[in-house]
Amino acid sequence: MNFQQIKFKGSKNSYSILIGNKILSLLPRKIKSLCPKTRKIAVVIDKKVPNHFKKSLKHYLKKFDVTFLNFEANEKTKNLNTVNAFLEKLLFHKFNRSDLIISVGGGITGDVIGFVASTFKRGINFINIPTTLLAQVDSAIGGKTGVNSNYGKNLIGSFYQPRLVISDTSFLNSIPKREMICGYAEILKHAIIKDKKFFIWLKKNSKKIFSKNLKNLNYAIKKSCLIKIFFVNRDVNEKNLRMILNFGHTFAHAIEIKNKYSKKISHGEAVLSGMILESRLSYLKRKCSIQTLKDIKNIYEQNNLTHVFKKYSSVKSIQSLIPFLKNDKKNDDEKINFILLNSIGKTSQPNKNKISVFNLKKYSKLLINSNF
Repeated sequence: MNFQQIKFKGSKNSYSILIGNKILSLLPRKIKSLCPKTRKIAVVIDKKVPNHFKKSLKHYLKKFDVTFLNFEANEKTKNLNTVNAFLEKLLFHKFNRSDLIISVGGGITGDVIGFVASTFKRGINFINIPTTLLAQVDSAIGGKTGVNSNYGKNLIGSFYQPRLVISDTSFLNSIPKREMICGYAEILKHAIIKDKKFFIWLKKNSKKIFSKNLKNLNYAIKKSCLIKIFFVNRDVNEKNLRMILNFGHTFAHAIEIKNKYSKKISHGEAVLSGMILESRLSYLKRKCSIQTLKDIKNIYEQNNLTHVFKKYSSVKSIQSLIPFLKNDKKNDDEKINFILLNSIGKTSQPNKNKISVFNLKKYSKLLINSNF
């Protein structure tokens, strides 16, 4: 069986990320090695995951006492009520800390169930099986867990590392292009903030990612994981350097909240919009060149992605986001904390680009410049 293994080596916890096609059969052996005292397993599976994967998991885990729990994962169910419901089920089934919770789904499922795992009896074994490209390249790496609040996205949570991540690319066969775009947004972000060579590779190979070419998918997933791990290893609790991973997300989270986490815009589409807006802001603040901005826009055009930011091409649409920008979790004062871009592969340092609401309103009139 062919698979790639990346090791995350944190200051307190280390774990492996396995990447490959049809590698779920590795699960029972890994559980016995990593969680030798586990008797009971709760598998929380997103309802959107095709049923044949559930059947495979039942087969592979037949030697354990397994409880399957379905989860209708969306931004509106990503809340404390859902967390409490899962905690009550674990308590009802008499799970203990040496048992195991497995998350099977996209980023929302991993975020919620990782948070459940971190709070159940102050920590139970947790394995993450991300089933979307977005989760495989982003949310499944780094240990950030959490839920939304009425005041903003991901404002309640914890840092809790899994024992193992299995990124089986066979899950991607069933997801639509819009879901692939979500994952691609984070892949592109990783290249923009850290690796110019990877950005150039994406210019040549993005269409192969969208067509689900296994060789290119595996490479893009691995590169994205390595870039995210680079930042996480240096700043596990997101106090400084790790904030660079939020490039594009200050506007993106505001867009999602303003749209009430509806299906009108996905997380990846919001990130693609946010990266364009924050790249333009970088140029207006004289951090990056107009060529850098054009290079980013060109890769959107080559892959028919310009539609994601066109609705944020008016002063009114941008200024409508400002009330939501003020609640971003990177902010530690009255100003809005942005990660800005210096060039492809390099950003400014965190906490160096705070913009007041007054000045952001002024910049909003320039962000719609057609010359961009």
